[in-house]
Amino acid sequence: MGKPLFYEILEKPATSCIIGLCCAIWFYIQKKNIGYSHVGLSYETAIEGHHWRIITSALSHISVIHLVFNMSALWSLGVVEQLGHMGMGVEFYLQYTLVLVVLSGGLVLGSYHVLIQRFKLEYFRRVTAVGYSCVVFGWMTILSVKQPSSKLELFGFLSLPISFAPFESLIFTSIIVPQASFLGHLSGIIVGYAIAWGVIHGMTNYWAVSMLGWIVLVFVFSLKRSGAYDFSFLEIEPVTDPSLPSVRFLASGNGRTLQMSALPVGGSDLVYFSDKLVICAWNVRMLGVARVLWEIVFGLFSAQWVFPETVKEVVLSWKGKSFEWNGCSVANILRRVSGSFCTLKKMKMECTGIQQHR
Repeated sequence: MGKPLFYEILEKPATSCIIGLCCAIWFYIQKKNIGYSHVGLSYETAIEGHHWRIITSALSHISVIHLVFNMSALWSLGVVEQLGHMGMGVEFYLQYTLVLVVLSGGLVLGSYHVLIQRFKLEYFRRVTAVGYSCVVFGWMTILSVKQPSSKLELFGFLSLPISFAPFESLIFTSIIVPQASFLGHLSGIIVGYAIAWGVIHGMTNYWAVSMLGWIVLVFVFSLKRSGAYDFSFLEIEPVTDPSLPSVRFLASGNGRTLQMSALPVGGSDLVYFSDKLVICAWNVRMLGVARVLWEIVFGLFSAQWVFPETVKEVVLSWKGKSFEWNGCSVANILRRVSGSFCTLKKMKMECTGIQQHR
């Protein structure tokens, strides 16, 4: 006899929570008669700004067979939570589940883009992907590399060697669920191999929480911008006046203002909350995105963080302990080098001026 279900749930807390969430979403979808087009991910909806569908498509199931297959496989794969001695465990499971959801969804969209733009296959413009299969196939792949002796139990009676499970399940799913997304499952396998082979690595609790925060932020803003859900406390108003700074934090009542004009403003959006806090400019250069996102977070708490523009400015403005080389700190060395370059540049300009005068 096996273990009672209650003890297995305690051994697989994260897996149990995800299965419960997916089942609850499926029940809600059935009750409200929601279809693929409302929650699924497609190329057309992605280019329209429905980025929130990367999350909803992963957690939603329309067919009960699809739900049972995915949840049955996921329950068997929950053994990852018990492999802490092999460098996995609950934290590893949660951290890389986030990675699998986001990267597999992005890879699906990238595949659609190549097939549509490069090979002119317009059919994939309207293909809608839905289901947790990307993540399930990703964990199958990771487990097949990390512990190839394991078995994958499906429906409680079908047992597959985990080493061949990703591709066996890919064929099996295509047979029993003809509408299943082959590219979606393949994307999960590719991301799974990237994680298992260490191409994607280094996830910690800090990065997982940070990643989750940005997912929630983008999820809410894309829901608002696409018009899929109306948040009464949030209003996005396009700004096209080039005289305005690209990012502003205006916190009412405390007199603190931060304005940044170093970034371009064309096509930026200001986001207004009910307390008159202007927090964001959307269309900025990629070099400034990380800085803008952190400025948003600090602005919510009426705080400011001044980011130096270059690495040299970071070192030159350093006030704490620094590394030394031959008795000279790195900052002093950079100051001397910088001064030498300025002197050489000045001499070059003077020589150029003399030659032009002649």
